[in-house]
Amino acid sequence: MALIEAAGLRKSFGKLEVLKGVDARIEKGEVVAVVGPSGSGKSTFLRCLNLLERPDGGSIAFAGAPVHPAAAGSRGEDELRRRLGMVFQHFNLFPHRTVLDNLTLAPTRVLGEDRATAEGKALGLLDRVGLAEKAAAYPAQLSGGQKQRIAIVRALAMRPEALLFDEPTSALDPEMVGEVLGVMRDLAAEGMTMVVVTHEMGFARDVADRVLFMDEGLVAEEAPPAAFFSAPRTERAKAFLSRVLTR
Repeated sequence: MALIEAAGLRKSFGKLEVLKGVDARIEKGEVVAVVGPSGSGKSTFLRCLNLLERPDGGSIAFAGAPVHPAAAGSRGEDELRRRLGMVFQHFNLFPHRTVLDNLTLAPTRVLGEDRATAEGKALGLLDRVGLAEKAAAYPAQLSGGQKQRIAIVRALAMRPEALLFDEPTSALDPEMVGEVLGVMRDLAAEGMTMVVVTHEMGFARDVADRVLFMDEGLVAEEAPPAAFFSAPRTERAKAFLSRVLTR
């Protein structure tokens, strides 16, 4: 049984059909890299998985239970998002709260943890990503790479069963990309289920178990990284790789 399964996902914005029937299965403990040209539907697919965007058609199941269309007696969208954490491109930290406050807000309000427990867990997670000394800092005092590592910790603080990453390094200066990818590599090594929309082909090749190549609202190709990068089957994937691997 797949941890996440999408079948025939469709999503339009006005007259623009962005997803045209996407099928995907993500197994527990698997790292799946989603790659493809801009406008191919990658981020929309990711946002549909946790219902930040509601699909117009198709179905989604999490751990075998239907979440879209909503099943009778389902626990709803908030429960899904707790179990399926998301890390965005632009951090989305509260600027008026300290790092520690950003990390403890959801565990105390959503999970019902007491403040001391939430703080203890948050400090442990900060230490894990090398930012224990930033607990009392505000987001404006952090670099982009530090903010994104904090955003990953914030997602982890909710004890998710899987993490979705929407181009987590694309807003970073090149020298900060490595520190964020390092945290993601560690999570992958620890067995965290991850779906990563990314332009970092090195990460997709070295860390992912499987690559989904999206084009024009569909999964045009999927394969293990070694096969995808050495011998893509479709002409569209060949053209994409010829551009991105020569930059």
